Amino acid sequence: MSSLYLFTKNWNRFSFFHNKSSLLKQVSCFVPLLEHRIYLYSNNQNNADEKVSSGKIISKDLKSIYDHNKNKLRNTEQRLRDRGTFIIQDIKETRDKVKEKVEEVIERENVYTIPNLLCITRILLSPYLGVLIVQSEFDYALAILVIAGATDVFDGWIARTWRSQSSKMGSFLDPIADKVLIATLFLTLTYVDLIPMVLTGLIIARDVLLVTAGFIIRYLSLPPPRTLSRYFDVTHATAQLAPTLISKINTAVQLLLVGSTLAAPVFHYVGHPALECLWYVTGVSTVAAGLSYMLSKNTYRIFKKHKPN
Repeated sequence: MSSLYLFTKNWNRFSFFHNKSSLLKQVSCFVPLLEHRIYLYSNNQNNADEKVSSGKIISKDLKSIYDHNKNKLRNTEQRLRDRGTFIIQDIKETRDKVKEKVEEVIERENVYTIPNLLCITRILLSPYLGVLIVQSEFDYALAILVIAGATDVFDGWIARTWRSQSSKMGSFLDPIADKVLIATLFLTLTYVDLIPMVLTGLIIARDVLLVTAGFIIRYLSLPPPRTLSRYFDVTHATAQLAPTLISKINTAVQLLLVGSTLAAPVFHYVGHPALECLWYVTGVSTVAAGLSYMLSKNTYRIFKKHKPN
């Protein structure tokens, strides 16, 4: 702009010259000066543009470095958080395993007791007793039934008298042995037409429901992990069965019925009206005992409820 100003300012001087040659000489003197001014101006503009572009490049580089470090820091923070979660989870699992082992040691009990042995003996005698009835060997069958009944009396008396002989497994094993014995007697006596089939079906159906409920409660009360080995580990007690009063009466009535029915061929009173009356008493008490098991809150007592973390 300063070059153009000088040129314009001096142009008025040129108007006083009437000689063309001297005018050209004056103009030619200012042309190099004008070119030099234009060159300096363009050079300054290029330097300014170069500085602006360099600043943009530098700012872009700094931004990319900042973004890279920010992402790297975020990834590191996420990895640390994940690692911390894994460590906490591992500590919880280790704590649960240790707690489970301690509880297993505490809850393990002695199952090798005389009452449990008598219960197992009663279970083993049941199939042999059934074979004798099917073969109409009622004399021998009655003798075996007396022995089985004696084991039922003595196992309860021993468990109540000596606390060291009492076990939570026995609370399940004793009624199971009774159910096996009674079911065997009812099925075989029905087979030889000494007990009606309807009564036998009612008793077997109720016992199947009770045994199934026992298996389900065992599964629900077993703390995790629920494996087959731990499920059938009889030394690891998780629940206890508490028979109701009506169920004890029903068991006594059933034993009275099968005992008197088995003795009928031996003492020759088959078809006596007292036996038929006993059928109805047994049926009513069986239904009442089943309802008492279902409605009573204290039938099964779970020792410890393990709440999930």
